[in-house]
Amino acid sequence: MQIKLIAIGKTDSPELDRLISNYQNRLSHYVRFSFEIIPDLKNSKNLTEKLQKEAEGKLILDKITSTDRLVLLDEKGKEMDSIGFSGFLQKQMNSGIKQLVFVIGGPYGFSEAIYKKADGSLALSKMTFSHQMVRLFVIEQLYRGFTILKNEPYHHR
Repeated sequence: MQIKLIAIGKTDSPELDRLISNYQNRLSHYVRFSFEIIPDLKNSKNLTEKLQKEAEGKLILDKITSTDRLVLLDEKGKEMDSIGFSGFLQKQMNSGIKQLVFVIGGPYGFSEAIYKKADGSLALSKMTFSHQMVRLFVIEQLYRGFTILKNEPYHHR
């Protein structure tokens, strides 16, 4: 199985980019991982919230295939602790899927088309985080999940 993370918009923090790269490198020891950034929409200030979500949704759909398992990172999604998340990853690997795709939406969330296409959604917390920080948190939790599955000391139980 391989894992892909899709996010809308670039990160404007070099410090955050370094941390993300660090965890991407660590994660690469466990699973094939890719991180795709969809550029921010041009002239988004001229779009309604709904139109912006629909435009971003089309761009997201262009990045996935019919066989991908799509999981949205959404504040209304299912919450789980790190051990539960590692079990979720193991279940996905056991299911034989080729690619697991996590998506971080734009500032207004996801279009209805994306919600319909999704196989599920996860919430990282009840708190709200910037879309830039969420990237780091997701990649770190993926890394943590694989260290839990390998019974490595990164995650102290």
